[in-house]
Amino acid sequence: MQRAPSRRAGRVILLASTVLVLSLVLTLSHPEGARVLRVSVGTGGAGGVYQVYGDGLAEVTADFPNTEVSTQVTGASVENLELVARGELDAAFTLADVAALSVEGEAPFDEPLPVAAVARLYDNHTHVVVREGSPYEEVADLEDTPVSVGAPGSGTEMMAERLLDAAGAEEVDRRRLSIEGSAEALSEGRIEAFVWSGGLPTRAVADLAEETPIRLLDLAQHVPDLVAEHGEYFSELAVPAHTYAGVPAVRTIGVPSLLVVGAHMPDDDARDLTRVLFESRSDLTGIHPVALHLDARSAIATLPVPLHPGAARYYRSVKYAHDPWTVTASPGT
Repeated sequence: MQRAPSRRAGRVILLASTVLVLSLVLTLSHPEGARVLRVSVGTGGAGGVYQVYGDGLAEVTADFPNTEVSTQVTGASVENLELVARGELDAAFTLADVAALSVEGEAPFDEPLPVAAVARLYDNHTHVVVREGSPYEEVADLEDTPVSVGAPGSGTEMMAERLLDAAGAEEVDRRRLSIEGSAEALSEGRIEAFVWSGGLPTRAVADLAEETPIRLLDLAQHVPDLVAEHGEYFSELAVPAHTYAGVPAVRTIGVPSLLVVGAHMPDDDARDLTRVLFESRSDLTGIHPVALHLDARSAIATLPVPLHPGAARYYRSVKYAHDPWTVTASPGT
């Protein structure tokens, strides 16, 4: 006669069965050897569009399989490029004119940096913000006044220096403040104006306009000089009326924003980062409207910053799968 298993033996069998089931579940949900895309992204100062865009990307990809996106607040363009080149960040936002200097090894960079682009994202708008009742009508009028030129190591700082030079306003009293610090200083009367380069709308400027009447200076007259001196990165763009509360429409200077990575990033990672960026587009537009400008036809226009070969693979797959370049990428593309 066969003896029934002991109570202890039954517990052992049950435990073994449970472990086997859990192992199968873990194997199915996280297959052994599955490649995980882990990307750290340098954004910019709090209150700026880079910070909102980067944090939004991390938020909307939180449920993506085998994807981990984290962000780091930085001084923006110049610092971001240096951090990516050193491998301290995987990816970062930057202005195209600053990125051009990085690949050419021109000041403020000591040597060419090994960076590549995965996408042109949208155009930044240069803001010169003053109080509504101030007497300043042109950038040249700011001579000998306290002006915030942006955070140290930012693309805003470089844009401000180029703009002040073009306007002949080289003797302004420069204050190097973040976008939130600039808005606070203008509201409190500690500065007469601040320069900011960012997407529309920029939260810190919008918040300021709700509390303090402001206006933007028209900058269109400086576009030709900037193009002649620094290259074809600059264009005349409009800031539509009511982008900021009570602020009328003005013409300003546009500069493309890029998402860059280290040239050493593996091709598969660059391809998947580009894919994840486009798969996130619809959700990102709910976080900030600049994400609406992400389009495969314009995203590849990153020169003179080279397009990463992995990103190029993604764009080629999109081109062949969709006509013409309409991005509705699905998982696994």
